[in-house]
Amino acid sequence: MIYFFSDNHYNAHPGKKIYDALPQELKDRISFFEDDWTVLEEGAWVENCELLVLNMIGGSCGVPYPEHGVKHVERFVKRGGSVVLLHGSSAAFWRSDWWRKLVGWRWVRPNDPDGITASTHPIEPTEVRLVAGSTHPLTKKLSNFSMPADEVYIRLHDGSVGEVLMQSTISEGTFPQCMVVPIAEGGEIYHFLPGHAYAAQPGCVKNIVAIIEYALSNKR
Repeated sequence: MIYFFSDNHYNAHPGKKIYDALPQELKDRISFFEDDWTVLEEGAWVENCELLVLNMIGGSCGVPYPEHGVKHVERFVKRGGSVVLLHGSSAAFWRSDWWRKLVGWRWVRPNDPDGITASTHPIEPTEVRLVAGSTHPLTKKLSNFSMPADEVYIRLHDGSVGEVLMQSTISEGTFPQCMVVPIAEGGEIYHFLPGHAYAAQPGCVKNIVAIIEYALSNKR
C-alpha cells in the first residue's frame, strides 16, 4: 500500500489534484488523506506501507502540526522505506531535528529552528529540464516539461549528499526541481518541487508517476 498524506496547501489542494490525475491502477494502490493526520499519527500504516508520499507543510494551512507523525515516519525510514516529497514537503516535519537532517534539500520556513534564511517561491513560468550528464537510473524515466506561471521553489537549504536530476532557470538563476537523496538504511528521498496551482499539469503528473513507479521498483 502507498500512503499519501496532503494538506490543502492554502486552498490550492495540489495533493488532491495530483491524486485525482493519477492512473487508476496506481490510485488503486494508494490510501489518500487530505487535512487529516489521524492515520499518520496512529502509526499502523507503517506495517504495510510500500512507499510514503507527502504533499504537506506541518502546521500550515489551518491544519495542526502532526506532532506524533514523525516518529512513525522515522520507524518507516529505519526499516528501509522511501519517501516522495512533493512541492514543500521537505518541511512536513520541520520542527524535528531528525527530519531536517534526513531530507537533504529542505524548504526553509521563516521561523526555522536552525536559524537558516527562509526559502522563497517566485511565481514565473518555467521550463523544467533534465540535468545534462546525469547517470542516475531515474533520469531515464523522467521527461522535460513546461509549467505556466506558478510557484517555483528556490533557495532550499542543502544539508545532505544527493543528486539533482531536474532543474529550472528563472529570472533569479538556475535551481534544483527534482532531486534524490540516499538514506543510510537503504531507502531514498525523492524530491519533486513543481506544482502549486498547476499541480495536475500533465508534465507534473507524468514525472510524479515515473518517480512513484521507480521508487516502488527500487524498494529494498
